[in-house]
Amino acid sequence: MNRKNNLSLDTWRVFHIMAEFVDGFEAFAGVGKAISIFGSARVKAHDPYYQKAEKLARLLAEKGYAIITGGGPGIMAAVNQGAAEVGGKSVGLNIALPHEQEANPYQNIAMDFHYFFVRKVMFIKYAVGMICFPGGFGTLDEFFEAMTLLQTKKAPAMAVALVGSEYWNPLADWIRTTLLEQHAAICPSDLNLYQITDDPHIAVATVCDFFERRGVPCGVPPSAEQLRRHPQERLSGEGTIYGVPPWETSRRRTPPE
Repeated sequence: MNRKNNLSLDTWRVFHIMAEFVDGFEAFAGVGKAISIFGSARVKAHDPYYQKAEKLARLLAEKGYAIITGGGPGIMAAVNQGAAEVGGKSVGLNIALPHEQEANPYQNIAMDFHYFFVRKVMFIKYAVGMICFPGGFGTLDEFFEAMTLLQTKKAPAMAVALVGSEYWNPLADWIRTTLLEQHAAICPSDLNLYQITDDPHIAVATVCDFFERRGVPCGVPPSAEQLRRHPQERLSGEGTIYGVPPWETSRRRTPPE
C-alpha cells in the first residue's frame, strides 16, 4: 500500500515538475539575450561586492542585456536593483527555502520554483554568458554546473567571468594544481573556461564580447539545414546540446565486415 501511495505521489510530482518547466519556458519567451549572475545571499548593501554587482548590472542593462538572478537578497538584490534602475529586464528566479531566500523588490520579471534542478535549467538555457561573485555552496554549484556543461559541450559556448580575485584565485589554484597537474582529471584548455577579474567593466566585456563575436542569435532554434550540416548543434529540452549517444560511438568503432 505504501509503495502504491508513493507511486501516486511521484506521478503527481512529475506534473508539478512539468508545470514549472512550461511556466519557465513561457516566461522567458521574450527575454532575449541574458546574463545569469550568481553570488552570496548574505552580502549587505555596504559591502564592496554589493556595490560592484549593482554597477555591473547597470552596465549590462545599458548594453541591452537582460539580467537573471536567483531573486533573493545580497548579490542577487544588488544585480536586480542595478538593472531595474536603468530600465533593464531584471529577472528573478525565486525558490522556496527554509531560510535565507526572501524575494528582493527589484525584479520586474519574477518566477517562483519549488525544484532546484528546474530553476538551474532556466539559468543555463537562456543565458549567453555567466558572471559569478563570491558566494556559498549555491554559487559554487552553479559555477561547476556551468563548467561541466561547457567542458562537455552540452551547452553552447559562453564566457564565464568570476568577480573577486581574493575569493576565486585559491579555487583556481586548486583546480590547476590538484585537478590538472596532480590527477590529470581535466584538460589544460579547461582552465580557459573562466576568467577572473576584480573590475566590473572587464567582467562585462568578457561575457558580452564573447557572445557578440560569435554572432549567434539568442533564443533562435537551429534550422533544418543547420541541423543537417551540424547535427551536434541540436538542442535538448533543457537547452543543452544532444551530443553523440554512446551506442552511436560504439557503432562507429565497429570495423566494417
